[in-house]
Amino acid sequence: MIPKIENFFSSKPMEQPQDEDVELKEPANEENVEVRKITFHEAGFRDGSRNSGSPLALSICLNAIYAKFQNEEKELVEKQKQAKEPYLNEKSEKEIEIKALAISKTNKEEQIKTVEGNIRLVKDTIEDLKFEINDLVRNPEKYHISASKGASTKFWIGLIILLPLSLYLFTFYISTSYSAFFKQFDATSTVIMNILDSKAFEKAWKDGGLEGAFVTFIPFVFLGLGYLIHMFGENKSWKNYTKIGLLFLTTFIFDAILAYQIEESIYKANREIDSPPFNLWIAFSKIQFWGIIFAGFVVYVIWGVVFDFIMKEHREKDKIKHEQQRRQKDIQIHKDRITDIESQKEILITELANIKESTVKAEGRIIELQRIIDSVIIPTKEYVLYASEYVKGWITFVSEKLRISQTEKNNLQNDCIACYHENLKNVGASDDAQNAVYLPAL
Repeated sequence: MIPKIENFFSSKPMEQPQDEDVELKEPANEENVEVRKITFHEAGFRDGSRNSGSPLALSICLNAIYAKFQNEEKELVEKQKQAKEPYLNEKSEKEIEIKALAISKTNKEEQIKTVEGNIRLVKDTIEDLKFEINDLVRNPEKYHISASKGASTKFWIGLIILLPLSLYLFTFYISTSYSAFFKQFDATSTVIMNILDSKAFEKAWKDGGLEGAFVTFIPFVFLGLGYLIHMFGENKSWKNYTKIGLLFLTTFIFDAILAYQIEESIYKANREIDSPPFNLWIAFSKIQFWGIIFAGFVVYVIWGVVFDFIMKEHREKDKIKHEQQRRQKDIQIHKDRITDIESQKEILITELANIKESTVKAEGRIIELQRIIDSVIIPTKEYVLYASEYVKGWITFVSEKLRISQTEKNNLQNDCIACYHENLKNVGASDDAQNAVYLPAL
């Protein structure tokens, strides 16, 4: 009987190497294998006879055989080296992979830092633009904008002045145009009543649609002339100055015509038998003639100056407003840019997380491979081959030499087979595993 041997090793099924094409070389040729099988068969027969086929003794003997087999395999240095070669290769590949992942990790972290720096720069630019929007009104020259400070205040003051002047011109020209072209003068009326008729607009529309439309729209003629004067004044040139002079002359002549018509109608209404015919010299001698001209023309000139001033202030105001709007658009563009950069950052963070995860997996695999390399690799299929022969010899003794009933033999044989399978399970020998890895127990 083979003496009881304590098992100083713990075991687990070995992980198959990733390179499935690697085949472990057998230490002996087929003839030696057959001889060794016969030797194990005979040893099983002999030990079975010494222990009367006891299943308990078989279990102890199988443990001893495996311990001996394990020690023999441990001493086969070249065979162990060949068995561990695929694991060494895989470990080298994983180490190279970890180095590459470390480089990728560093690159991704640098890219993330660069992206974060870009985001900070864009946000700082947005803050600067917001400050400029508020500061443009106070300090336009700081941003090389030729706009006066307080343009908005001047604009509103000019507009407040322009509105009543416009209403005055509407009233004046409606009244004077009605008096000049449509009114029937009365010698009993005062001069003011003949020149300025408070009901001129109403009377004109009562006289007919043509008369009403004429007195309604004639003020726009003068306002249009004032607008043209402003437009020609936009571009400084002798040609435009000549046009402006002609427009002023036209307005003056038109006012003079209105004054002449009114004075002529008044003169005829108050004419005596010996009075001379009305002429230009008589008109020039009448104070109300010049009063009508200056009450219209001078106010018109004032209106034109105020209108021109308002338009210039509005243009100054528009410069600042345009710059503010341009900066608002720039802010929106920068915000969209931040969104795009943050999307890139999220992608980089995801890629960095994947790199770290792959690194952890590779490091874990290296630890597993190193444990395999530091352990003893046992060819479990070889052990199954020899252990089965040993059990066959043991059962052969039970079947042929042991003098007991057939039922007892069958039960004993079944118990021996169960011990055999239990031993294979304990040592990690199965149909799926060609080798097993055994680590020294602490």
